[in-house]
Amino acid sequence: MAKKDNESKTSVRVGISESAQELHFETHLEATKVVQLANEAISAGKTFEVTDIKERVILVPAGKISYIEIGDATDQKVGFTSL
Repeated sequence: MAKKDNESKTSVRVGISESAQELHFETHLEATKVVQLANEAISAGKTFEVTDIKERVILVPAGKISYIEIGDATDQKVGFTSL
């Protein structure tokens, strides 16, 4: 079941070995759950699998992960303000 946009989000950045690019996405999972999934995938040598807030499944082979950065997502406010 999809969660509403106003519920908490966790920001995740995954560095990919042998690549200057990184994956950045937000998920409705709590940070502790993302850490648990990452640790399980890395220790078992399997694929790190997470679903983002748009219900897309992200798969990263554990052997290609160079780092994972996990934190609270902050809404980016963009626009003009009056001075």
